[in-house]
Amino acid sequence: MALPKTAVSALAAGGLVGGFAVAQQTGNRPLGGAVLAAVGAVCTTNWVRGSGPARGAALLATYLGAFGASHPLAKKIGAWPSVGAVAAGTALASQLISKG
Repeated sequence: MALPKTAVSALAAGGLVGGFAVAQQTGNRPLGGAVLAAVGAVCTTNWVRGSGPARGAALLATYLGAFGASHPLAKKIGAWPSVGAVAAGTALASQLISKG
């Protein structure tokens, strides 16, 4: 059984924020990436279970795209504002695209 879509949306945002926080606090970017990947795997599993493979793939692409977009955006608005913006956007996309 899949988690409720609101929980998965919050988890996705938390994965982006948490991955960055771990990388920043530890100075270990691969560790932050591991957090990002682990949370992404849990979210994707839930997205696919609750909404099917096509929506799950679209939401995984959104999650990964947000991670990628945060880097150039950080150069314009700062690291934490960038992470916050992409995390919020990912949570919103998850709410809008997920079924349930």
